[in-house]
Amino acid sequence: MTIVPRTVPPRAAWALEQAGVDALLARLYAARGVCDPQELDDGLHLLPPPDQLRGAADAATLLADALQRGRRIAIVADYDCDGATACAVAVRGLRLLGQRLGGAQVLHLVPDRQRDGYGLTPALADRVHALGAEVLVTVDNGIASLDGVAHARALGLQVLITDHHLPLVVDGQPRLPADCVIVNPNQPGCPFPAKALAGVGVMFYVLLALRAELRRRGCFQPSDQPRLDPLLPLVALGTVADVVRLDAHNRRLVAQGLKRIRTGAMPAGLGALLVVAGRVPARATTFDLGFAVAPRLNAAGRLANMALGIECLLCDDPDHAQALAQQLDAINRERRELEAAMREQALLQLAERELPTGAEQAPAVTVFDPSFHEGVVGIVAARLKDRLHRPVFVFAPARLDDGTPCLRGSGRSIAGLHLRDALDTIAKRHPGLLLRFGGHAMAAGCTLRADGWPLFDAALRDVAQQWLEPDALQRRLHTDGELGAERHHPDTAALLDAQVWGQGFAPPLFQADAEVLGQRLVGERHLALRLRVHGQPMEAIWFGHTEALPHRARLAYRLDADEWQGLRRTRLVVEGVQT
Repeated sequence: MTIVPRTVPPRAAWALEQAGVDALLARLYAARGVCDPQELDDGLHLLPPPDQLRGAADAATLLADALQRGRRIAIVADYDCDGATACAVAVRGLRLLGQRLGGAQVLHLVPDRQRDGYGLTPALADRVHALGAEVLVTVDNGIASLDGVAHARALGLQVLITDHHLPLVVDGQPRLPADCVIVNPNQPGCPFPAKALAGVGVMFYVLLALRAELRRRGCFQPSDQPRLDPLLPLVALGTVADVVRLDAHNRRLVAQGLKRIRTGAMPAGLGALLVVAGRVPARATTFDLGFAVAPRLNAAGRLANMALGIECLLCDDPDHAQALAQQLDAINRERRELEAAMREQALLQLAERELPTGAEQAPAVTVFDPSFHEGVVGIVAARLKDRLHRPVFVFAPARLDDGTPCLRGSGRSIAGLHLRDALDTIAKRHPGLLLRFGGHAMAAGCTLRADGWPLFDAALRDVAQQWLEPDALQRRLHTDGELGAERHHPDTAALLDAQVWGQGFAPPLFQADAEVLGQRLVGERHLALRLRVHGQPMEAIWFGHTEALPHRARLAYRLDADEWQGLRRTRLVVEGVQT
């Protein structure tokens, strides 16, 4: 691993400082491409208006008609945290906007990962129809559900697709579901500037458009219209959890959500999830949302049913919310145990194939074992990707809608290989191998025929060999340079934690040449360190690392602060060592 400091454009940093930004923050923001102080303004008035989002006006008309006519609306969710938060935002928002209009019912349906497959399938459309729904709304899915939408329309359902994934590409052209309303910033011809919206962000914008339409119809006045900003904590959670790029638009949504979480203005279920994870809501950070709350919700979608997670997010009773959060926490503990076992099995398989050390030669890695659980393949792929610094796909046995055996896999990539585009290339080179696929640049999923893993393994390695430059396969950890000794203080950690960091806007990481004064294992899995940095003694920890360090080492670390026996202290959390 090589530790590489980021370049800081001096003019941008100076301009930010002149605008009153703290000198350290100015340096960090400038290194992440922020040039204009207005980019740091988290005011909601700076968000692009919903009328720029293609399909939002038609969606508002469809939903306003449904609310006014008392129709039954069914929200079809997805399995992950983005899908769960988008569902909760849709249900809460539609009930809020429709409460003055009378009899519309808003239901939600959570697909079963193994029974229903992914997206809006014909079988799922049948279940929606059986509920007596007249309007079907997808959240965080549906853009690739051509057959499911067609079947729903044949059943007489009106269909609204809200999604942010890329559409299917057939013969080089995008294919969209027919005869329905689509709201997706990534559909062809959409001028909306915030292309990185998560599924929950798309649904929030649909509600903004709906409120404007109801206001136009005279259902309420601007002075007494329902407020939608209480939904922003859920928008923030789903946005961070889905690891979408935190551009200026998404940072505003997340910042506004965090402000409300820190004051306690959030759904009871979200607050309970923070507490059960051992986090303090008043000091909630993007790290807490992404690494404490989201895994507990995702665990339900992976091992059980996301209905439990959505119920928690819809819950307003503190006692019931606490009970639901504890159930989700227990499922997450089970998920961690299963994930650890699968990860060890995957590493053993790679060792037998001479790939862990041989990963220096293999440009991409795939793993399959009949014992793997379909719900955990994505997180195992992410762990292996981090360890090997290679694109990784992990597969588990599954079944198609008709019961036919197949393999379902989830992949994670590194910079330089767009995973969904790679799958598209494999599908064209090997017709019939991929039964379906979709995703993003860094994360994607696919379904293979039951005997397709060996061919897929070779095909992915071929694509990676052609697309990845040798330089991309060398692990580099980008840092923000050295942090002066005077900044190793709890106030600095608090300042950094108060900001919005995440995908595409990396959290601060600093580097130092340290003298290792002492080291010991804690909890059998973590390395506790006593260091001397800039002549000052410092405590540090490297989570998930057990190998001893040399007497001197160049470290990449983040600053962390905690309280112990009433005293605030600072420690370094090591993320890597230059080798």
